[in-house]
Amino acid sequence: MSSPMSVTVRAHAKLTLTLRITDVRADGYHLIDAEMVSLALADTLTIAPDGTGITCDGPFADGTPLDGSNLVARALQLAGRSAGAHIHKAIPHGGGLGGGSSDAAAVLRWAGYNNLAGAAAIGADVPFCLVGGRARVRGIGELIEPLPFEPLAITLVIPPLAVSTPAAYRAWDELGGPHSQTNDLEEAAITVEPRLAEWRDRIEAAAGQRLTLAGSGATWFLRGHHQIAEALPGARVIHTQTVPAEA
Repeated sequence: MSSPMSVTVRAHAKLTLTLRITDVRADGYHLIDAEMVSLALADTLTIAPDGTGITCDGPFADGTPLDGSNLVARALQLAGRSAGAHIHKAIPHGGGLGGGSSDAAAVLRWAGYNNLAGAAAIGADVPFCLVGGRARVRGIGELIEPLPFEPLAITLVIPPLAVSTPAAYRAWDELGGPHSQTNDLEEAAITVEPRLAEWRDRIEAAAGQRLTLAGSGATWFLRGHHQIAEALPGARVIHTQTVPAEA
């Protein structure tokens, strides 16, 4: 999809480096205190103001909804704009890397929409993706405190699994609210999908280093670039790095 008026924007993946759950509201929403960073890994969106509909290609296009449930469509509605969008999907699905949220945030930036509380109504990761860079994220995701950029090399390992974020939060509640040094949802996510623990052990054996679950999973990540793909058949291994917020 392109036209003389088309604009191409990048939608950077999000990585949750640390996650602490601080409280649960009366309406059931969990309050968090997290550190998130933007990654060089990114989708590319071509937005056509004179177009309609959503199309998609790329290595992770399969399974991307092309109807009103796509967060891009919801972002356009939130911003009161009409446009067509073509998404080149380079961010894997279901790994907790904020692919849909980053796509929505890219559309909101294009539309000049910067209401973080409104963006949170689309999804908890959308406000951070709208700001980008490195930040402390609190509340239900709408309170963003930018932090100084720190360049980090990152290895992402994405097993052939998926973890439902709502299910992980429910499991956290049922487990009595466990806390950890890096990610309060890790034990809960493993309860929902026990094979995550098997992959953790395999990845740590290959890398010789402890690793961290990204949010509710299913992505595990390590700092630094590790050549471990051959030891982990069935998983996707992606080398990337943090990037600063876009001007």
